[in-house]
Amino acid sequence: MSKVLSSLRYSAEHEWVDGASPVKVGISQIAADALGDVVYVDLPEAGSTVTAGQTCGEVESTKSVSDLYAPVTGTVVEVNQAAIDDPALLNSDPYGEGWLFTVEVSEEGPLLSAEEYASANGGEVA
Repeated sequence: MSKVLSSLRYSAEHEWVDGASPVKVGISQIAADALGDVVYVDLPEAGSTVTAGQTCGEVESTKSVSDLYAPVTGTVVEVNQAAIDDPALLNSDPYGEGWLFTVEVSEEGPLLSAEEYASANGGEVA
């Protein structure tokens, strides 16, 4: 069963955010497991604006291409170059080295607690 970290909040589209602004954004282990081997990520550029619920990039795996949705509205502060250079980090460490980008938040989208997200998606809260 895929791990859902209790310290994070989640979007219905499988992105996670951590604590205070600027927040780190990534994809959940549930999403990474469903995608299979991630081979490419397309992320928003630093300085660009993302809007909660809107697409802001994509994740490509050997199985499919999936849109990334912004879980919050705000300005992208930093992009994780390591994840771009080695997209397999999204599979091996989705909550650590596989984070995607940080956002200076102006507004949050609808976010779920770890328990709500795990219940809806068959994950295990850790």
